[in-house]
Amino acid sequence: MDDDLHLEKIKKTHAPHVFEIIQRDRNYLRRWLPFVDQTRRVKDTENYIGLILSPRHRDQNAVYTIWFRGLLAGLAGFKEIDHVNHKLEIGYWLAEQMQGKGIMTRTVKKMIDYGFRNLQMNRIQIKVAVGNHKSSAIPHRLGLNFEGIERDGEFHTDRYYDLEVFSILKAEWIEAILKT
Repeated sequence: MDDDLHLEKIKKTHAPHVFEIIQRDRNYLRRWLPFVDQTRRVKDTENYIGLILSPRHRDQNAVYTIWFRGLLAGLAGFKEIDHVNHKLEIGYWLAEQMQGKGIMTRTVKKMIDYGFRNLQMNRIQIKVAVGNHKSSAIPHRLGLNFEGIERDGEFHTDRYYDLEVFSILKAEWIEAILKT
């Protein structure tokens, strides 16, 4: 993306590095991410990466490692890619020490642009747990439309979370780019 920031498609060799962040930031990440409590060993991360790279899932998911100044900062990915209806969802998380540097906003902006230009999508959405203000600031900052609340949209730890749903259409994205 630039000198400080780049994305790399996730590989099994990334598993120890991803797990290290999850382990170090476990208390911080578990508040918003349902997989953290089920990730207890490097093998759990290897299994996750193997699943998303499997033939059954690789057409519907594309996950990238985010590298900032040579350090692994987090993950971002295209989820539930629907080639028939030309839509997808973007999901993301960032290590606690990497917060507040503009990393995720730049990453998501690049991913939205890539989804429209290269993957030929028409609609991109982001879902964020209600109360996760840092995460919901990203779609707001990038001009996505708030569509509403998906009630009890995600279960983790010990309860359901409502999800804020944001989206943008290809025509809206192109119009916003032309204005800048």
